[in-house]
Amino acid sequence: MSTSRIAILMGSDSDFPRLEPCVSTLKDFGITPIVRVLSAHRTPEEACAFASSARANGIESIICAAGGAAHLAGVIAAHTTLPVIGIPLDNPPLGGLDALLATVQMPGGVPVATVGVGRGGPINAALTALRILGVSDPEIAAKLDDFVNTQHDRVLDKDAKLQDLI
Repeated sequence: MSTSRIAILMGSDSDFPRLEPCVSTLKDFGITPIVRVLSAHRTPEEACAFASSARANGIESIICAAGGAAHLAGVIAAHTTLPVIGIPLDNPPLGGLDALLATVQMPGGVPVATVGVGRGGPINAALTALRILGVSDPEIAAKLDDFVNTQHDRVLDKDAKLQDLI
């Protein structure tokens, strides 16, 4: 298995198209993540083994995406002390409300940082993992500063163009 500082886990390969922005955001910062399909319900032993060995394998943060019952992030968090970031996916029939509640309502002592449901979730999960790494990695911290400044400038450019239309 390749080594990386961040892992992305999903319950089904059908989730991957929605997670591609997460992967591409990490790659923009020079991090190629480990990406795996591991299910809390269908492959519980493998999911627990992955979480238990993650630190020894050089992983510093784990991103978990799941819809429906969305137990993946919680199961992973129960088997590691690494930061776990949950992405609740907006699957039918409840549009992600079920996944959001399953991901955000962890019992005390089993923390899962949770990002929003929808398009912003995967990108924000990547940025949260990068911010965690950036606490001790000045290169990533500098890239995050550049990212924030670029967002700032883009908004002001859009505002200026809008003002020219009025």
